[in-house]
Amino acid sequence: MELPYGDTTIEVALPDCDVTVADPPGGDPVDPREAAAEAMADPHGALLSERVSADDEVAIVVTDVTRATPDDVLVDLLVSELDAAGISRDQISIVVGLGLHRPMTDEELRNALGEYADLAQNHDAEAAEVVGELRGPDGESVPVEMNPTVAAADAVVSTGMVEPHQYAGFSGGAKTVAIGAGGESLIRYTHGPAMLAREGVRLGRVEGNPFRAMLDRAGDLIGVDFCLNVTHGPAGISDASAGDHRKVVEDLAESCKNNISVSLTDTYDAVVAGVGAPKDANLYQTTRAATYLALGDYDPLASPARRAGDASQREGGSGASGRIVVPAPLQEGAGEGTGEKRFYDWLSRAESADALYDEMRRGYDPGAQRAFVVARVLREYDLYVTNSDHPEVVEDCLMCARESVADAVEPGSDVLVVPDALDTLLTVA
Repeated sequence: MELPYGDTTIEVALPDCDVTVADPPGGDPVDPREAAAEAMADPHGALLSERVSADDEVAIVVTDVTRATPDDVLVDLLVSELDAAGISRDQISIVVGLGLHRPMTDEELRNALGEYADLAQNHDAEAAEVVGELRGPDGESVPVEMNPTVAAADAVVSTGMVEPHQYAGFSGGAKTVAIGAGGESLIRYTHGPAMLAREGVRLGRVEGNPFRAMLDRAGDLIGVDFCLNVTHGPAGISDASAGDHRKVVEDLAESCKNNISVSLTDTYDAVVAGVGAPKDANLYQTTRAATYLALGDYDPLASPARRAGDASQREGGSGASGRIVVPAPLQEGAGEGTGEKRFYDWLSRAESADALYDEMRRGYDPGAQRAFVVARVLREYDLYVTNSDHPEVVEDCLMCARESVADAVEPGSDVLVVPDALDTLLTVA
């Protein structure tokens, strides 16, 4: 079988294993421009042209290199409608929603934004300024900081990719602006151990998710005027939606679920998870495959007792009972952004997953949350990363490096292969 690997694929053969492949239904791909144009013509709420004035300064917040969003197409459609409303090119700024990820290079900006690359600036979380505050679920005050260009704009517009997200349920909507163009305060609060432990903060869940609710309220406070988002399935972009940020996420999350859900009943000895570009460029992003699989609604490695929530089964800590195997090139090592460096620092200095998990429950800086959720997985299962350019980084981070997938799977294992692990939701049959 073939699994995604960077911009290409690798051949994987497990002849001595009993292999099940989790292929989601997929859905038919659409032309991104046609789908986005149709969505803009029939948005949730008013047309973009009706939400702006001719003398407005407009900030368009776009996704960064970690999202496979067709931002060049989406921005072109947004700029065209803004032009029809009397807003010229020199009234438009583009902010790349990096959050705490690394800045995009000039070449990456040109590839992502085409003729609009000259309007773009990389967001700097350290330069964000306070624009207001929110109250958390327990009444605590949470400052909301924003990129100065976005804060000063008369109208804020965003692109986005609505796809499964470990904490927000699905990404996109207000998240592109609130987190992507925000400061550390909101990131620190929403990604902290107290929030991540709350009921409802779960992959694939939007309704009743307090993490998602905080992002939506932040979007209202910031004033996200218009969203143009897409979603995708295994075959490519599958849908688009535009207008009010909450409705856009509800719309595309449902569409995405229909395309990527796979129902299961069995338990497996190992799960082989494909990632592919752009997420498998570094270890920070690659580990999403493991956490999405083990911390989703259906854990394919868990025993029935563990899956049912038996405390004696779940709190065993070390002594992993299964393994997750992920092929990834990791050409960027652990990752180059602030969050990625914090992730590496926590994992590389940890003595064990148990010790790391217990220490991080007391708090950590924004970006390090990925180390926290990885520690949760490593307390239960072994994580093997294969075919990488940086096996030493993998081994530094409490994980196992192997040359190939076959080297990481024991002969005779019952194996579940999830070719597109970041875009497959495993559910109970």
